[in-house]
Amino acid sequence: MNRAQFIEKFANKNDIPIKMADKIVSTILNEIKNALIQEKRVEIRGFGSFSVKEYKPYSGRNPKTGEKIEIKKKSAPVFKVSKIYKNDLIKGK
Repeated sequence: MNRAQFIEKFANKNDIPIKMADKIVSTILNEIKNALIQEKRVEIRGFGSFSVKEYKPYSGRNPKTGEKIEIKKKSAPVFKVSKIYKNDLIKGK
């Protein structure tokens, strides 16, 4: 399911116009993004949590040349699904 399909389904389930559903979904996603930019954790009970993981610098190799290179410190967003949601997915609910 892509974003447009999600918004359409959200609008239909909540009996609201698509423009309003788009605004609601955009606001939620932007707030999650802004929290992650500030390195805050976002937890949605029963769904999962979003956080930023810090990776230390390390030595790596260029796959084409085999040359040793130093990989700089970096951060990346991480999503961890909640146990409740994970169990529901496993059971096929």
